[in-house]
Amino acid sequence: MWRASEPPAPFGQAIARLDRGIVRAFESVWQEMLRSSRSMTRALLRIAALALLIAPLPAAAASCRSITVEGAGYTLCEADAARDDIRLFLNDPARDAPLGSFANIDRVLAAGGKRLAFAMNAGMYHPDRSPVGLYIEAAQERAPLVTSAGPGNFGMLPNGVFCIADSTARVIESRRFARESPACRFATQSGPMLVIDGALHPRFIEDSDSRHIRNGVGTSDDGRRVWFLISDAPVNFHRFARVFRDHLGARQALYLDGKVSRLHAPGLGRSDLGFPLGPMVGVVVDEGTTLD
Repeated sequence: MWRASEPPAPFGQAIARLDRGIVRAFESVWQEMLRSSRSMTRALLRIAALALLIAPLPAAAASCRSITVEGAGYTLCEADAARDDIRLFLNDPARDAPLGSFANIDRVLAAGGKRLAFAMNAGMYHPDRSPVGLYIEAAQERAPLVTSAGPGNFGMLPNGVFCIADSTARVIESRRFARESPACRFATQSGPMLVIDGALHPRFIEDSDSRHIRNGVGTSDDGRRVWFLISDAPVNFHRFARVFRDHLGARQALYLDGKVSRLHAPGLGRSDLGFPLGPMVGVVVDEGTTLD
């Protein structure tokens, strides 16, 4: 073995017989060759790194995984709004009746060679499963925005809207939504907001004993990353909201519901059962897509 800072053995033996001046000249040339080689290596590594940065992201299905935060378990599903097909679901278009379940969504999607990568309930609803507050599907408003305070979690202002546009998805406080009227392909209103501009909802109590299985959604500031979260065990609002703010870094997050919260994640072998649901949100993929 020879070290990179020395010439190989055959060269060393040959130059040992030469006078000192020639030896110094050879060593100078050799070190310059090494310096050039190192510079070339560094340049090639930089080029490779740049190529990775500018190369398009490979197509991949949105995925779900288990996480633990502050000793509590959650299931986190992530999507890229610029790449993934995020949709809201309410009624069966062929029957004009609420879909009510993840299985019914998959049945409708199968006709077009599609399936759900994952899905969860997406907002509160009346006994007939119609949405409480704003609901937009395929750019058509099905229920109006509500900006007034009211009873229950939905009316605990500020509440908010989850708005899915062409290449972004954002959680927007409801009164701001009313002022700005952003264009949404899909939107669902729910409440309360969990995180508003990086702050927890002002009415949350850290040691509250009101605990339920809860689910919600948070978005990144650039509108690309979307985090869907459901607790594995009952938690209070404060603790649930802290996961979005402190663990995920979401500056905007919205509560979707509690008690009825359910997740469909076939990649995890999970599809929660229960009473029929109102609005649901999911990521749609081709039927043959491998799910992690």
